[in-house]
Amino acid sequence: MDQRYEVYALADPHFYETPDRLSQGERTAAPLYGTARRAVPEGWDAARIGDWLTLTPLDADGRPEPGPAQGWKVHASATRTNADEIASIVWDYCVPRRIPFKFVPGPHLLHLRNTKYAGRDTSGKFVTLYPADEEQLHQVLRELGALLEGFEGPYILTDLRWGEGPLYVRYGAFARVFVVDERGSLVPAVRDGEGRLVADRRAPSFQVPEWVTLPSFLEPHLAARNTTTVGELPYRIEKALHFSNGGGVYAGTDTRDGRRVVLKEGRPHAGLAADGADAVTRLEREKAALEQVSGTGVVPEVRDWFTLGEHRFLVMDFLEGKPLNSYFGERHPLLTPDPDPEAVAAYTAWALRVHGAVERAVAAVHERGIVFNDLHVFNIMVGPDDESVALLDFEAAAPAAENGRQVVAHPGFFAPPDRTGPDVDRYALACLRLALFLPVTTLFVVDRGKAAHLAEVIAEQFPDVPREFLAEAVAEITREVRGPEGGSADADGAGDAADRDERTGRAVAATVGRADAVTGGRADAVTGGPAGRAAEGRAGRAAGGRATLPDGARAASFVDPADWPYSRDSMVKAILASATPERADRLFPGDIAQFSDGGGLGLAHGAAGVLHALAECGAERYEEGERWLLARTAPPPAGTPFGLYDGLAGVAHVLDRLGHRQRALDLVDGILRERWQNLSSDLRGGLAGLGLVLDGLAETTGEKELRARAGEAARILADRLAEPVPDTPRQRAGLLRGASGPALFLLRHFELTGEREWLDAAAVALRRDLAQCVRQKSGNGLEVDEGWRTLPYLGDGSVGIGMVLDDFLAHAADEEFEQARAGILTAATSRFYAQPGLFQGRAGMILHLSRTTAPGATDRRLTEQVAALGWYAMSYQGQLAFPGHQMMRLSMDLATGTAGCLLALAAALDGERPARLPFLPPLGRPSQTRPRDHAES
Repeated sequence: MDQRYEVYALADPHFYETPDRLSQGERTAAPLYGTARRAVPEGWDAARIGDWLTLTPLDADGRPEPGPAQGWKVHASATRTNADEIASIVWDYCVPRRIPFKFVPGPHLLHLRNTKYAGRDTSGKFVTLYPADEEQLHQVLRELGALLEGFEGPYILTDLRWGEGPLYVRYGAFARVFVVDERGSLVPAVRDGEGRLVADRRAPSFQVPEWVTLPSFLEPHLAARNTTTVGELPYRIEKALHFSNGGGVYAGTDTRDGRRVVLKEGRPHAGLAADGADAVTRLEREKAALEQVSGTGVVPEVRDWFTLGEHRFLVMDFLEGKPLNSYFGERHPLLTPDPDPEAVAAYTAWALRVHGAVERAVAAVHERGIVFNDLHVFNIMVGPDDESVALLDFEAAAPAAENGRQVVAHPGFFAPPDRTGPDVDRYALACLRLALFLPVTTLFVVDRGKAAHLAEVIAEQFPDVPREFLAEAVAEITREVRGPEGGSADADGAGDAADRDERTGRAVAATVGRADAVTGGRADAVTGGPAGRAAEGRAGRAAGGRATLPDGARAASFVDPADWPYSRDSMVKAILASATPERADRLFPGDIAQFSDGGGLGLAHGAAGVLHALAECGAERYEEGERWLLARTAPPPAGTPFGLYDGLAGVAHVLDRLGHRQRALDLVDGILRERWQNLSSDLRGGLAGLGLVLDGLAETTGEKELRARAGEAARILADRLAEPVPDTPRQRAGLLRGASGPALFLLRHFELTGEREWLDAAAVALRRDLAQCVRQKSGNGLEVDEGWRTLPYLGDGSVGIGMVLDDFLAHAADEEFEQARAGILTAATSRFYAQPGLFQGRAGMILHLSRTTAPGATDRRLTEQVAALGWYAMSYQGQLAFPGHQMMRLSMDLATGTAGCLLALAAALDGERPARLPFLPPLGRPSQTRPRDHAES
């Protein structure tokens, strides 16, 4: 699980959102510190930029006063109790001295910066000051350090601490400057000793760039920092098991007796829980809870408790075994196209036994008066016998008598706020009943009503699971607790599902006219009209007439993704209903990547990708969206990447397809004025994607310069492929970040030029990616091996390689490639995938199966995958939508969400005009000659 997503799931109940946008029914502003509400001083400019309130002195002409582009910057950390006072002191210090500064303007944002899974490179940073030179730096540290003496705050891991107070220093960029780094990514930059732009490193440890000399007044502070070591401890630390903003977890050995132990670290004022408790407080809670349940045999025993360099450490016994989550990849029977009934039965029996053991372990903890409060598959250790269990990570545990709410939780087991005390663990046990068979319970944070549907799927796929076992789980997950006013409380604490839909439905009136226009007026497809009722009837018959969904189930639950074009109409309506053309940062809600530089524009996560999917599925033009994209690229935001899927090349391709050719040419011209030759090789953000766009525009415009630059990109890639393979354990593989992306470009370049060397170079690239693949023990599918996991997916897995293999084999026979794509076909037809998305889920399998010419790619296999996409179907304003990456919120983007599912279904089900990804047309059709849908404007 990617912990970054939790922060982006706090501000909106439906979509990933930046934490500075709170949502409780109607959107309201987060509370601000009193300092942030001050009037802007005369001669200064104030601006909100992301999490920061930035204050900049102005010259006589009203322009920002000139200052250095980089240097030593000062950070101040703060706690929730002293933050406003620190901000006030810094304001009063900086304004008369005309020192630019910024600070986090509200307590909610400060809390999020210091939570357990906040970024370790930004944690603790509350205020930033930009001294003009080293002399002023020293003055600021001395004077402001004296003013802030005695104030506490979390330690800033990237910086060097000044004395014992809350001030820290780091050398880095002051201005927003970017450079393509050695991995081919566009990153924040500083200039080195020779004036060259290089990456501004922000690792969670203090580092001085090699061309910078540490000021002499900082040397004693660096020496003091290096005096704290683990050398005198009676423990030998051997391996880091886990890091969070609250500290590390380490495996080691007690040198006194050879006993294996685990050391858990707590950083003061960092790693905050929902109740404000820091990592040290939570570690103290864990120690107390473990001691209270000591001797039960279902928890590790406490061995030691000490402080080192202000950090607290808890030492526990090391438990042999494996966490429960690791068993899914090893033995889950649905990871093959045709599960063996005996394997399904054996897994069912094992899962039921394990769940029983977990129930008994939780009961033993409850008998000692403790609520675990954080039960999930990562915190359950299964012993070497594969059946006994122990519970790990008691930092959220609390006395049952307190009857408290959950403050730290895994999203897939997060109890609604009406559950308190032991009911929190009972809710998690109910989720575990379903997660053992379909580990997608994260969907419940969007809609707990999904539990009934998942139970139906489990009953169908695992016929030996007792029906009462599932029914009890659904009843516990979906039950409502009556509130003090007689109302009910649901998963987001804002009333029942009907009330929530009524609130979000207020925006429907503004969008339904637009949606009807785009979908040809089929408003009744999912809203109870004749077509909607017919669709419900078809869905009911497909489910065998069962009506097990709870009362209030969403209308979209009855929209079968296979029921084309009704499902298309519903998805288009959902996408357009989610649009926010009034916002500047993004048009459609999607993955958290859209909040990075330029992320709201591109193909993968931004507006361009959604507009591409709408055009591919035959929807009418969304002209307001096109105007939005044109406005946001005149000019594009600083730091926007250049690539096909992450940046401007992809935007240019879509705009050209929609008829906005001059803007497309302008964007490409801007890329070509930069050092584009230094881009990485890949398709996502590198030369392969840019080369495809250059060739495509050269075809549509006839401009020879674009063809020449595409040829230059092809030559660079071919030369790179001719170099020896780097001597590293594993290379990135797959369509987006591996060698298959360059193979796709070289193949398309061969089709345009007829020059055989490009086809040969494409073969070299494909063999590089296939060298990173392995055969699965179950099912013999071929997947990309990342060392700790294998991937079948379209973006970073083997199916993306298979897409290009199919295209290559249309030009030349190759026995190795034929065998590989047969194994990839197996990988694309498994019964279970963890997510629905196009690049990392089932929709990618649907797209591949819709176009592959591999022997054995039958209609039955495609039909099975389309039907199973419905396992993840959710509702947005009564329309069909799909969750994004990590499945904690819905997404409308191409890479992870509804637009990608829409495109995949259009490719599979629309026989008249199968949809495609850019430069991957249906096989047998020319790459660039498909008639344009829109006239050039």
